[in-house]
Amino acid sequence: MDALTSFYAMHPFWVWLALAAIFLAIEVGTGSGWLLWPAASSAVVGLLALALPMNLPVEIALFAILTIATTYLARRFLRPVLEGDAPDLNDPLLRLIGRDGEVLSTFEAGVGRVFVDGKEWQARLEGGPPLPGQRIQVVGVDGATLTVRAY
Repeated sequence: MDALTSFYAMHPFWVWLALAAIFLAIEVGTGSGWLLWPAASSAVVGLLALALPMNLPVEIALFAILTIATTYLARRFLRPVLEGDAPDLNDPLLRLIGRDGEVLSTFEAGVGRVFVDGKEWQARLEGGPPLPGQRIQVVGVDGATLTVRAY
């Protein structure tokens, strides 16, 4: 422990840079996004420690303030950009809404079979009954059952 203390006393920049590298390595391993900002904050504190002589409590306080500020600002302003406007991006069933298809069998009691997006699906009917071969449009998804309406 004395070796680390004496190394920090002589080279605080390298200690903060090593901490930034550790945070960044863990962030790359997990991909959570939470450790990116402490990594950046510790790199900034390291650069400031290189340029300005500061004692350890000031550096820790600066690190804490920068980490809180950058994490808040990133979550506030980057989240809408990163999430985008495609909530169905990873849900292939929701992407079926709005697609066209073809009726494969007659609908009995509002339930039948349709062909949409290269696959055969069970479907519930919204509106009047279509005939086999007629075009339909998907208007909803409930589990593995599509809700369709005839053109």
